[in-house]
Amino acid sequence: QLQLVESGGSLVQPGGSLRLSCAASGFTLDYYAIGWFRQAPGKEREGVSCISSSGGSTNYADSVRGRFTISRDNAKNTVYLQMNSLKPEDTAVYYCAAAYGPSCPTAWTEYDYWGQGTQVTVSS
Repeated sequence: QLQLVESGGSLVQPGGSLRLSCAASGFTLDYYAIGWFRQAPGKEREGVSCISSSGGSTNYADSVRGRFTISRDNAKNTVYLQMNSLKPEDTAVYYCAAAYGPSCPTAWTEYDYWGQGTQVTVSS
């Protein structure tokens, strides 16, 4: 069974840090670009970051640039999202998604597989 599983979400105070993981089972991530998305209650899904299959190219939403870092360890079949200086507005369910091919897609509809999400809550 092909699936992505996110982990690492939690309740954290403003200014704190979390590292999310996205682990694949049933397939190898080597040939997939991986994106992180988030969705807060009552809001649309938002693209957060993406990393190319080689790891050589990354992009970030303006709202997280300089605070979040995406990385991948293909040997562990896992992609990470390091989140620092967290703000209450970062509160959301975070999803990872895999798109077959070397480059990050331009639209979320181009992703092939999605995880179930992990909750991140930033609150004092």
